[in-house]
Order: sequence, then structure tokens, then C-alpha cells
Amino acid sequence: MIKKGLKVQVLSGRDKKKEGEVIEIDRPNNRAKVKDINMVKRHVKTTKEKKGGIFSKESFIHLSNLKLIDKKSKTKKTEAKK
Repeated sequence: MIKKGLKVQVLSGRDKKKEGEVIEIDRPNNRAKVKDINMVKRHVKTTKEKKGGIFSKESFIHLSNLKLIDKKSKTKKTEAKK
């Protein structure tokens, strides 16, 4: 099971074969955010508190496109569907 804080490898998409740490999970939609993976640009308007501009941030990626990396045995495990 993929949980927050675990290392995963991306199986498909433009970030294929990259590894990163899970920073957020969206269980109802079966999606996860991985640090420095699936980066997208967001245009933000200037407000009184924040300066505007174009910012890069992580976007969600489907759990079926992630593979759990086991730290103990240094092997890779596939995510089992339940």
C-alpha cells in the first residue's frame, strides 16, 4: 500500500522511471502527489498578501502509475489492487 512518506517510482508518463517521495494522497480519487514529479505551471494573480507570477508545483498522478520501492530489501514492489 502506498502511503505518505514512502519512496515510489513512476511507471508511465513524461516522468517515467523517476523516483520520489509521496507528499500527499487523495484516496477517493486514487491519486498521489510525488515530490518533484508531474510538475505543472500555475498562473497566480497578485493580491495584497502574495506576489503573483507563474509558479511550478506538483500535480496528482494516478496510483496505478506508481510502483512502491522497498527500502529494506532494495527491491521494487508493484502496487496490488484491492
